[in-house]
Amino acid sequence: MPEKNLDLLKLIEDDGLTSKCLWELAYATEFCKRASRKITAPDFFVQQCALAMEGTVSCNDMAVRIELKTGASATRQAYWLRTDESCVRFFQAILERIMHSRCDPSAVEELQERGIWKRILVQDSTVIQLPLGLFPFFSGVKNATTSVCNARIQGVYDLLSKKFIGFSVDPYSRNDLLATMDIAVEPGDLILRDRGYFTVASAAEHQKMGADSIYRYKHKTTLSEPASGATIDLLECLTRDGTADMQVSVGPEKTLNLRLVAVPVPEEDANLRRMKAKKQMKGHAPSQNLLALMSWNIFLTTLNGEAFPFKKILQLYGLRWRIENIFKTWKSHLSFAKLHNVSVKQLRVLLTARLIMIVILHQRLYLPLACAITTKTGKQLSLMKFMRHLSKNLIDIISMVTASSPCTAKLMAFLERHCTYDRRKRANYIDHMEEALAGMEAIIP
Repeated sequence: MPEKNLDLLKLIEDDGLTSKCLWELAYATEFCKRASRKITAPDFFVQQCALAMEGTVSCNDMAVRIELKTGASATRQAYWLRTDESCVRFFQAILERIMHSRCDPSAVEELQERGIWKRILVQDSTVIQLPLGLFPFFSGVKNATTSVCNARIQGVYDLLSKKFIGFSVDPYSRNDLLATMDIAVEPGDLILRDRGYFTVASAAEHQKMGADSIYRYKHKTTLSEPASGATIDLLECLTRDGTADMQVSVGPEKTLNLRLVAVPVPEEDANLRRMKAKKQMKGHAPSQNLLALMSWNIFLTTLNGEAFPFKKILQLYGLRWRIENIFKTWKSHLSFAKLHNVSVKQLRVLLTARLIMIVILHQRLYLPLACAITTKTGKQLSLMKFMRHLSKNLIDIISMVTASSPCTAKLMAFLERHCTYDRRKRANYIDHMEEALAGMEAIIP
């Protein structure tokens, strides 16, 4: 097996993904039914992932790359035939195996012991444009003159273990509202999601499971007084009192009780929200009630008032920014949205290969190196800067990480110089997370 294949496999062998394991998964998913001297499961996996990170992947690219690296000669037609449903299952099995592996277990256990949550889950989605030929499978936007095919990528990320626990590649029409029940919630979870995911049914189910949640208020959600059942005019209350911190019954059935908190935002921020809302409505005018409510930050949560004043609610909810930053990093530096004309099966293999590489790079490179940089220098490694340099020097950095100590020391010096946060008064994400979680050990659930 070529040396560069070994570099990538060595990087993930802690997850149990050795060459032997890849063969076992290949047989289990029927990607391989017998040993092949030309197209081997480890070579196919490694080179598909490497090419996926570089950009578009064709069967001819795979044939050329593997022949140059291994000497094994196979036609592009052979690779086309291997990119079938079993290939999709093979890559999905690898992604699942990697995502279920633990990273930094001692650090995670320490956070869980001093806090009140086992996991802090954030969910978000991002949209990528696909070749128009895939419109029947993924839908998109279509009018009399224009058609655009899109796919929606859903991701669920645990802030405590710093790893993704779920991915899906869905049709564009499967929006956030339809994905609201996708999270497998456990007792002791804290769920941070935007208003697009809010439904009374999902919030009630998560509360029943013993999980906490923080949602942004969704306009036109029915609110009532728990005691009398009288409908609450939220805008009238906020206009009269300026702020709000009260228990409300949510939904027309009035079976879900949550805490509503709201504080005003600077008028400049409110006006920016209104401008963005009008732009997103694309010619349709938002209601005056909606525009007026944009003068407040409004949240619905299960967290009680004494232990969690509004400032703490805002800090915790602000941690959602991490997954948004990760999505932005994918699109900016990891070729995630770079696609060419492919079949549905090729697309799913390509996107799964990219997700595999993203998880590997995040869990096996960024997190350990970030920890090492902080321990050695006290500085904090920027995810955006690190991934930008990694995308340009992928093979070299993987080789340095898996090589001898002198190479690792050289890499550490490079990262400290080029990829750490600048010293500044404004807090970065790491500072915000530490502040949001500070003092959690003193709170009794």
